Amino acid sequence: MDTTPTTPARPNSPQNSDEIDLAQLGAALKRHSKLIAKVTGGTLLLTLIATLLQKPVWEGEFQIVLASKEGAGGKLAQFAADNPALASMAGLGGAGGKDALETEVQILQSPSVLKPVFDFVRTSKRQAGENIDKLRYEAWLKDNLEIKLQKGTSVLNIAYKDQDKDLITQVIKRISIAYQDYSGRDRRRSISLGVQYLDRQIDIYQAKSIASLRQAQEFAIENDLTALKDSNENDKDIRNSLNLEAIRIQAANEIRNIDEQLKQLRTLGNDPDAVMFRGLVIPELASKGAYQSLDDIDTQLTFLRSKYTEKEDSIRRLLERRRLLIGILKKQAYGYLLAKRASAQARLAASARPKGVLIKFRELLREAGRDEATLNKLEEQRQLLALEQARKEEPWELISTPTLLDRPVSPKKSRNMALGLLAGLVLGSGAALVVDRRSGKVFAIDELKASLPYPLLAELHQGVSQSNQQTLQLLAQGALEAPHSVALIPIGMDAAAAQPIATSLQSALREDNHNAEVLCSNNLLATRHCGIQILLTAPGAATRTELAALVQQLQLQGTPVAGWLLLQPSPQQAGDA
Repeated sequence: MDTTPTTPARPNSPQNSDEIDLAQLGAALKRHSKLIAKVTGGTLLLTLIATLLQKPVWEGEFQIVLASKEGAGGKLAQFAADNPALASMAGLGGAGGKDALETEVQILQSPSVLKPVFDFVRTSKRQAGENIDKLRYEAWLKDNLEIKLQKGTSVLNIAYKDQDKDLITQVIKRISIAYQDYSGRDRRRSISLGVQYLDRQIDIYQAKSIASLRQAQEFAIENDLTALKDSNENDKDIRNSLNLEAIRIQAANEIRNIDEQLKQLRTLGNDPDAVMFRGLVIPELASKGAYQSLDDIDTQLTFLRSKYTEKEDSIRRLLERRRLLIGILKKQAYGYLLAKRASAQARLAASARPKGVLIKFRELLREAGRDEATLNKLEEQRQLLALEQARKEEPWELISTPTLLDRPVSPKKSRNMALGLLAGLVLGSGAALVVDRRSGKVFAIDELKASLPYPLLAELHQGVSQSNQQTLQLLAQGALEAPHSVALIPIGMDAAAAQPIATSLQSALREDNHNAEVLCSNNLLATRHCGIQILLTAPGAATRTELAALVQQLQLQGTPVAGWLLLQPSPQQAGDA
């Protein structure tokens, strides 16, 4: 008989540890299904009791449009768009689009808007006998109010929850009024700030414009520069353009032209046509009707000469009148041209002033023009804001009236029971796994293979004697052919429970060896006298501690171990389990 101890065989690693773990998890839950059912039932019962005892929570809601139909528009928006810097300083500017709406929502959630509503809630609850010492605005806003923009729109959804059904309607009405009042308040405040700012700036620029214009005029008088302004130019032309070279050339050309006209005027006789032709340079005389009077006299003379001779008194009187009128025209033309020449000479002399004086004068004129233009713009904007301030603007539009829902929003029995069922299953499964782990018993075949360093010889089934007998006969003719005595060592099982397997094994051995004996015992002192030993266990029969202790004792004993047999429950028992 070979007494060499059998080398412990290492179990094969499972090919798919995830599947094995899931299978073991499912088996563990199945073994403790009663515990899971008890925990789940208890959790459901507690959830039902808590749901029935919970005070119902009611909800009211409404919707409001943050942006009016004009948007941020109208004249006020156009003013802010045309004057971004001024609008920003006046408090009229702001972000646009999505950022503006999100900012608006944050403001609507702030105490600056909802604090009066919160105070009303505190007062109402105090009068109802509730303890509100720990009620804070932030907690009230978080737990009771839901303020959210509808995606992709400027519609704001507001919902308020409370256990006091009668209080909800009053609260949501107050919130809607507060929001509508805020929409007008914000506009009024912005316009008021703009008006105040413009009034201050207008006062500043009125004084500044007068001072800059006075300074330019005084400088012009001191340096004899007033002649630079031609009679055909206005103040704006002088301030915006002071081309000294052009002025000098123009004045010199004008003096030459006037001198030529004066020369021609001196050589004129009493020819009215010549006077009228030259009269084109004297628009002031033409505008007074002097030439028309001369034309009228000539017309009368033509009519009278057709009837009378030159000796006629009426003809002589008209000729004398015509001579006097021509003399007057010549004197007026002469005086006009002399005055115009003097003006041109003054401009020519002024344009010859030192360069620094002229540059300074030009800067003073430009500054005066700039101050006046700024003042005019500010006055226009002030008038625009005054008109906008007088215009009545509609508040934000309510697209749904504040409404109390017909049913309470909490507690939701079906949801609570579903959550209770889920929680019960989770807690029950956790408890089952804890109990299974603390029992220390080994149910998984892979773990048994890892704990027993011997080969698994065969799997037997309880209550299936014919199949077991055939397996044992193959075992007797194979690994157990030589020894006369075999020890069957049950692990975690009573010897009485293992005795039917021992009897069947002994029957199989005696077919070839009539003297063969099988000893069924877990006493290693008794089994050490046998030729070979076989271990017998079942899933969940032995603990990890028992398996480790047995392996250690077998190593100390030294008797060969052929392997171990796994006793599985019958298929019918497995289905019942």
